[in-house]
Amino acid sequence: MSQTQIAQVDVDLYLHVRVLISMILGLSVARLVGGVASLIHPTPTRVSFIHLGWVAWVLLNVLGFWWWEFRLRLVEHWHLGLYVFVCLYASMYYFLSALLFSDHVEEHESYLDYFMSRRVWFFGFAGLSEALDVVDTWIKGVDHLRSFGTEYFAHIGVFVALCAIAAWTRNLTFQAFFVVVSLAYEVSYLARYFYTVS
Repeated sequence: MSQTQIAQVDVDLYLHVRVLISMILGLSVARLVGGVASLIHPTPTRVSFIHLGWVAWVLLNVLGFWWWEFRLRLVEHWHLGLYVFVCLYASMYYFLSALLFSDHVEEHESYLDYFMSRRVWFFGFAGLSEALDVVDTWIKGVDHLRSFGTEYFAHIGVFVALCAIAAWTRNLTFQAFFVVVSLAYEVSYLARYFYTVS
């Protein structure tokens, strides 16, 4: 097989993988948007600012992930391990979406009560998704990884540490602080680093 044929196979394989990633992320968006839409209807389960803040954070991350995975086109050679990793990473967002809008929310007094009862799982997956982002960024090239500077690694480290605290504590002041800061930082980060894809 010639070099041109190999390159074409890699391009075709990337497009093939991108379809599956899009399906997983599409399910995540549908779960989040459908969950928010269900809040419009009269429901005995009270809405929570903290819960909705994390819904917004996950939605931003899903949209950001979908946007910047365009850079996977820079990967020259695909193999099974890389394919499994990218699918696993995309699946983290579906897990987060499913945790935020479970079919069993009505068993709780409020969305806050539900969220707090699932906080260990939620923050475990949130922390893991951020840690997996380092590998995902590295896959796109060492230069790409270095281009984010020390802020990137500091952000990941601090976020994972705060996830560990949030998984442990039921303190609502901390929970509110964490979601507000995380959401504000995510908006800032996306605006600064991912406004355009090149």
